[in-house]
Amino acid sequence: MAADARPKKQSARAGRQRATSKSALRAAAHAPELDRLIHEQVRLGIVSALAAVDRLSFNDLKAALEVTDGNLSVHARKLEEAGYVNCRKTFKARKPLTEYRLTAKGRKALEKYLDHMDAVLAAARGKR
Repeated sequence: MAADARPKKQSARAGRQRATSKSALRAAAHAPELDRLIHEQVRLGIVSALAAVDRLSFNDLKAALEVTDGNLSVHARKLEEAGYVNCRKTFKARKPLTEYRLTAKGRKALEKYLDHMDAVLAAARGKR
């Protein structure tokens, strides 16, 4: 009898693995739909940091992300051009101050990106 039970157990496991694989493949098929602008590591860091606060200065972002001035500047400009962040340049005690804020469009893009990543992770873990 034990021999009869074994194939059924393996068969059920194989069925679950096939279902999980199909789910993961469907999620992977949607990977090109990821917002590539946000998906890049530094830009994801920028929008994530800005989502948590009202605004951050250039220096605060640079320190939090541990990037160079040039690297942060290039990535922040791309987000600004896409309308995901606003950049405000002023002076404080005669020193330039650059501050960034996440726009409504940027927040919506981040939420969509995170929802997509949640779906990919759930599919990869076998949850539907």
